[in-house]
Amino acid sequence: MNIPKKQVLSLQLDPRLFEKATDDEKRQADVMAKSTTFLKDGIKKLLKNPLAIMSMTILTLVVILIVAAPMVVPYKYDQIITVNNKRDKMAANLKPFEYSKLETQYMQKSGEKLFPHIMGTDELARDYFIRVVYGTRVSLLVGVFASLMVLVIGTAYGSVAGYLGGRIDLIMMRIVDIIYSLPDLLIIILLAVVFNEKLNFSQVPIFNKLGTNMVSMFIVFGLLYWVGMARLVRGQILTIKENEYILAAKAIGTSPARIIRRHILPNCISVMIISTAQMIPSAIFTESYLSFIGLGVALPMPSLGSLANAARSGMQSHPWKLVFPALMIILIVLSFNLIGDAMRDAFDPKLKK
Repeated sequence: MNIPKKQVLSLQLDPRLFEKATDDEKRQADVMAKSTTFLKDGIKKLLKNPLAIMSMTILTLVVILIVAAPMVVPYKYDQIITVNNKRDKMAANLKPFEYSKLETQYMQKSGEKLFPHIMGTDELARDYFIRVVYGTRVSLLVGVFASLMVLVIGTAYGSVAGYLGGRIDLIMMRIVDIIYSLPDLLIIILLAVVFNEKLNFSQVPIFNKLGTNMVSMFIVFGLLYWVGMARLVRGQILTIKENEYILAAKAIGTSPARIIRRHILPNCISVMIISTAQMIPSAIFTESYLSFIGLGVALPMPSLGSLANAARSGMQSHPWKLVFPALMIILIVLSFNLIGDAMRDAFDPKLKK
């Protein structure tokens, strides 16, 4: 085909621009994908994981339950069942959805329907469902708050050690090794004794509400449990700080704090997210274990561990009192573990297939 030469100022269109694409050009267009960020790509992969979706759904339902249940259920976690402003001594250890004799007589006489005891009652005639709800709330708050403490302290410590390097890194890592060797359970017991006997912290409102054991637990999380996060962040920074863009930032006089904040930590986000997600179930399990042996929240505030401990004495006659808190612990810990594994698969570039 003889194509006439286009004039410089002519509006004539070049027919070659409208030629059909070759097979190679079509395949190249199919391979090219829309640009995206690392975070968006990781979230997209995470949402394609069915186990992660199921786990997030379970955790969402649990959060809705612990928020909405106290607004609906007319009982409080420390309230003994009363009928006509009289304590119902026969309401102890009721089965799920069972009413006491006094409650049944009251409903027959008044025609009023009382709110059912969904999980029965405990040995002190307190509604067990609302106690499990508050216990779940305490365990979740401990897990999330402790993980945030670990994230902040571990990231800051690991960033300084990894970026400065040399003798400072050596000294800071030896401190981490020493902290690794400290027994956390013994320190919790010692702190609880000091707060109670020596410093008399039980008179402080927040200490009186949570209990000195719980405050000791938070302090131990802040003092001991961040070392794993610090090591992970340090290892990432030792690799990242040798990249060319870090050297360029140093060459133009960028401060170390700005380099860490703007250039290094964003590239450690995958490690930080994965480690934090996997720290939450570990913190929840630790709180449940400590509450099980009597080092948890102050009574009558419940936690899942203390509820399981109280249910041991009635395992033969009232097994459901152990099943409900144990099932809640399993659901929460398993869900967070599955989400942590899914985040590792989605955000860790070394695992890309």
